[in-house]
Amino acid sequence: YNEYKSYLSAAMLGRVARRFLPRTTRPISTTLLPEDVELLRQTCWDFAESELKPIAGDIDKLSKYPADQIKMMGEMGLMGMVAPEELGGPGMGYLAYAVAMEEISRGCATTGVIMSVNNSLYLGPLLAHGTHQQHLDYVSPYLDGTHIGCFCLSEPGNGSDAGAASTIATKTESGYSISGSKAWITNGYESEACIVFATTDKALKHKGISAFVVPKRMDGVSLGKKEDKLGIRGSSTCVINFDNCDIPEENLLGKPGMGFKIAMSTLDGGRIGIAAQALGIAQASLECAVSYAQQRNAFNKPISRLQTIQNKLADMESRIWSARLLNWHAARLKDEGHRFIKEAAMAKLVASETATFCAHQAIQVLGGMGYVSDMPAERHYRDARITEIYEGTSEIQRLVIAGNLLKEMEE
Repeated sequence: YNEYKSYLSAAMLGRVARRFLPRTTRPISTTLLPEDVELLRQTCWDFAESELKPIAGDIDKLSKYPADQIKMMGEMGLMGMVAPEELGGPGMGYLAYAVAMEEISRGCATTGVIMSVNNSLYLGPLLAHGTHQQHLDYVSPYLDGTHIGCFCLSEPGNGSDAGAASTIATKTESGYSISGSKAWITNGYESEACIVFATTDKALKHKGISAFVVPKRMDGVSLGKKEDKLGIRGSSTCVINFDNCDIPEENLLGKPGMGFKIAMSTLDGGRIGIAAQALGIAQASLECAVSYAQQRNAFNKPISRLQTIQNKLADMESRIWSARLLNWHAARLKDEGHRFIKEAAMAKLVASETATFCAHQAIQVLGGMGYVSDMPAERHYRDARITEIYEGTSEIQRLVIAGNLLKEMEE
């Protein structure tokens, strides 16, 4: 009887959850975007609705890498959006990238971060500092979703202190030998090449760090265990170990000692992508809350007509649009060649905290239904949390913002 009662309760809960699953609504068109970018946004919205939202729950529960969807996104040009046409890319800008990233992440935050890392952290430094041969070998093959890359900066002991790299690259007759470990590497298991930062001259401290592109098939490269994470569970995160990994001279990215500058400039652009990912999570949380509030009745009316619920929805919508416009502004500045470091940091800070806020409020709107895995609200809550940590914590963003503000005021 108890087993039957438990089964009955689970079945009833499933029916209730299906009843209140977020309804599909068309995205709101906006004249704030160029026509081609708005068309891209509509296309990515359709893809997220048909290919990502239906499987996002399983990707999370099974920690499953969405290989088929990544391949489709590669065919759409989403895995290397700013790569120029001569290398096989679509040659789009960062505004288009931010818009596409948000829509993809609205459908599935895991898929969003896989897209972000390949675009911003792997291809970004290669496009900016790579040689023609490096472009042919490590950019063009990584645009169609068949291959992806990763970014190896963090270490078990340095965290936000990126200049304290203990991984070393020793000069050899034919190139360099890399030894050390890199931690928290997104796409670690699925990637086929890494951007690796290693110290080539300890005496110069952060000015003695150099950057390299390293194929994972090289001897001396090994993977640690996959981390069992709170959210973004379909993207692998692990330690990558380098044990006397010999690479040729031509795998040096940029000049010796440029590694720290390359890393920092890469993260500046990457924050636009993570801000967009956070916005996608926030938007998904809002849509979940609105859909539930319109269907759930209490006190003889839909709870969407209750002022307390309306206050929550209004706060969520206002914060999302504030963060969205700030991120679009940072992306436009980058596309136009202006300074964007402060604006990107502000966008990442505001968008990530907005994601956490909206995911929290969505659970409050749903009540008990927000706390069970039959509804996506609790997944959004878990996924949102990392956006305040990776590619620079909120605390680091505030330091970047304040430092740039003070510098501007002194000029």
